[in-house]
Amino acid sequence: MDNNLEKQRLSRQWAKEENWYKWGPYLSERQWGTVREDYTAEGEAWDAFPHEHARMRVYRWGEDGLGGISDETQTLCFALSLWNGQDPYLKERMFGISNEQGNHGEDVKELYYYLDNTPTHSYMRMLYKYPQTAFPYDQLVDENAKRDQSEREFELLDTGIFNDSAYFDVEVEYAKKDTDDILIRLTIHNRADKEATLHLLPTLWFRNRWSFHPETQKPTIEKVDASHLRAVHESLGTYTLTFHPTDTILVTENETNQERVFGNQNESPFVKDAFHDAITTGQTSPFDEQPTGTKCAPVYRLTLDAGQSTTVCLRLSQQSDASLDDEFDAIFAERKKEADDFYAPLTEGNTPDDAQIKRQAWAGLLWSKQYYHYNVRRWLEGDPGHPIPPAERWNGRNADWQHLNAEHIMIMPDKWEYPWFAAWDQAFQSIAVEDIDLEFAKHQLYLHADPQYQAPDGRLPAYEWDFSAANPPLRAAISWLFYRRERELTDKKDYDFLITMFDRLRPNYEWWTNQVSGKEDGLFQGGFLGLDNISLFDRNEEIPGGGTLDQADATAWMATYTLYMMRIAVELAQKDPDVYEPLSCYYFDHYIRISNALQRVATLWIDDDDEESNNGFTYDVLHMPEGEKIPIPLRSLVGLANLFAVMTLDHETASALPSFYQKVQDYLKNPPSENPCYCVINEDPEKDCILFGLLSANQLERLSGFLFSEAELLAPGGIRSLSKVYEEPFTMEIAGEENEIHYTPGESDTKMFGGNSNWRGPVWYPLNFFIVGALQEFGNYYGDRVQVALPSGSDNKGTLNDAAAFLSKRLWHAFRPNEKGERPCHGTDTIYATDPHFKDLILFYEHFDGDTSRGLGASHQTGWTALVTRL
Repeated sequence: MDNNLEKQRLSRQWAKEENWYKWGPYLSERQWGTVREDYTAEGEAWDAFPHEHARMRVYRWGEDGLGGISDETQTLCFALSLWNGQDPYLKERMFGISNEQGNHGEDVKELYYYLDNTPTHSYMRMLYKYPQTAFPYDQLVDENAKRDQSEREFELLDTGIFNDSAYFDVEVEYAKKDTDDILIRLTIHNRADKEATLHLLPTLWFRNRWSFHPETQKPTIEKVDASHLRAVHESLGTYTLTFHPTDTILVTENETNQERVFGNQNESPFVKDAFHDAITTGQTSPFDEQPTGTKCAPVYRLTLDAGQSTTVCLRLSQQSDASLDDEFDAIFAERKKEADDFYAPLTEGNTPDDAQIKRQAWAGLLWSKQYYHYNVRRWLEGDPGHPIPPAERWNGRNADWQHLNAEHIMIMPDKWEYPWFAAWDQAFQSIAVEDIDLEFAKHQLYLHADPQYQAPDGRLPAYEWDFSAANPPLRAAISWLFYRRERELTDKKDYDFLITMFDRLRPNYEWWTNQVSGKEDGLFQGGFLGLDNISLFDRNEEIPGGGTLDQADATAWMATYTLYMMRIAVELAQKDPDVYEPLSCYYFDHYIRISNALQRVATLWIDDDDEESNNGFTYDVLHMPEGEKIPIPLRSLVGLANLFAVMTLDHETASALPSFYQKVQDYLKNPPSENPCYCVINEDPEKDCILFGLLSANQLERLSGFLFSEAELLAPGGIRSLSKVYEEPFTMEIAGEENEIHYTPGESDTKMFGGNSNWRGPVWYPLNFFIVGALQEFGNYYGDRVQVALPSGSDNKGTLNDAAAFLSKRLWHAFRPNEKGERPCHGTDTIYATDPHFKDLILFYEHFDGDTSRGLGASHQTGWTALVTRL
């Protein structure tokens, strides 16, 4: 047996012997402003449940808190509340601006960092920086409102509130003794040069289900004595919170403050936000006679000298006699060492700094596991005893997804952007988590293809704002990636996983084939496909001039989808040829159909007399009502997506299936044209394998000239989403209307898709990860027969495998410090290089500036940016 104790816990978890996942960081940093909490006719979630309501109003679908945890059903929750003596109310959750308030959309305006976590959450650590002067809520809102889209966003550091180090570092650590015994250590550091006081309220509460499910018995939390609280729930059981004795313990109810929110009279003064008034006014005596409730907190008034630190310990356990004795520190030391032991093999050979980058990336990834609950039909109908939702919602958002009934723990794109999922985000997130918890990664991958999520017609839900939108279909390729890596590392062939994924994806594949087919047979449409503003115009809206758009990336994704459905079928046919060999032939035929369509449409932009026109890019094609076909020759990630349709198949595996192999041989002997625009199949007897791919060796060489040109797509930190050559805007007149797109390396300068996402220049890690993988796959086949300059124009030549390594190094650039200790991801915030209490803190942004590698968008989009650990 592996002597790695964290691996042993994982094994017992997946063998269903012990439930180490029962408690975890499943509490969101923000729940307010979600689609689910919106019960208005207009569907404006931000206005329906704003940040101002969060401390006063009960949530319906989840909870949030600061540095918190919950059980896997989010029944019982624990998190921190803080007060610096200056703020108008307690700090209970992360603050940020709404989509309408920000000059580039929503954005969190806090400083917090995820520093460590293990897959079973046996050890977790995070850091929150809390100013000692009044938190600048109004300044952050007002200043961002003043700025237009040409200006940078106004961040918390920009207020200067941290300039004199007048803040507290609040370090939150959790260590599990076992699955139901969680030790909590809160360390407060006064970073100021003078004495400061912090009120600390470690808060335990039950999520309010009783108001929405009258049949459910209301749970209770009661004061036992000066150092114990007892929480009792009919199904979860009884938990005791043990803590250092304190003179003040507050107990209230997790109930909406009706008076403040809706202007109605409260039945009791003990409502959700009662602690705020008690602490900020000092009036805690009314709580002396309130022994039970559903929300409780011991109160610690901590006065720290300059530079002083202090620690508060707690323990949440099903054992009523669990103590804070000598065992406490020993368990923390053990779990911390076990975390180090678990990650050591995964960082072997890395520099200490690179190992630290990986650890924090994994920590953010695991801290972003959240409880997600959304019963669409219940949301449409409303809850018993509550007002009936407006009739408009039956014709609005997600009304045709009434079967969707979700209640799971998922890795989310961002811990702050409230718990939500997107189909392709979650697919990338599953790759990022695979190295540390393969079984959980598999579960995340097939979850949305579960009947609870997948529509009867085969669609997978795209993202919460519009489940019916289309995200790129990645799951077949990633399923094969998981299967192949597990086979290579452990010799295990997980046929059950492949069968599950294959069976669930087949109806989705048919939906794409039948519903998203393009104007030309074999080409595809799909709308924005997660790339937001990358197009010349909004691909999710009506096409200018009333035309239709066959999309290069949608078609390339479908070619990739088809190849990997074929590859999975071929693998399964080795075990069950009667069932799966015919299916492998079916997907082969579809692959040929798509590639033939590309051959035909490419004649619109490939000139046989101009070799350079056959540069490997594919382009969107606009079909006008009068029959004109107009290619849109933009060099962007859209045109690079054909790289991803690549796969090799060894002869032994292929030839074991006579019907399938014959189809391959027939195609090789009788290709559709003597001079195809794109490669489809290549066979190299010396390699003992067959290449399926859309690009020939010559096209790969030409494409690399653009891909690795610093004047085009190659940025200091990876491949740009749009070529830098479009600093001089690309314009095209369509139906008398001038359309323009230009290279925008930083924040978006358009309001398209809310303005908080930009695919017109920045570097995005998920598709860069796919580019690296494609270069490796082509490189393994072509070897040194394809040589490219790295970068273009230089004398440094290398294979495509060398190119993949070259690109991987560029993608690490954003996080590695220079000789001054400055990490490009932090931009001009030099405090991260000069302040010892900031120096080793790293943020994993949503995307990165195409010129400077400064982090952009969500500052904790660790889900897919954690892919840096795979490079």
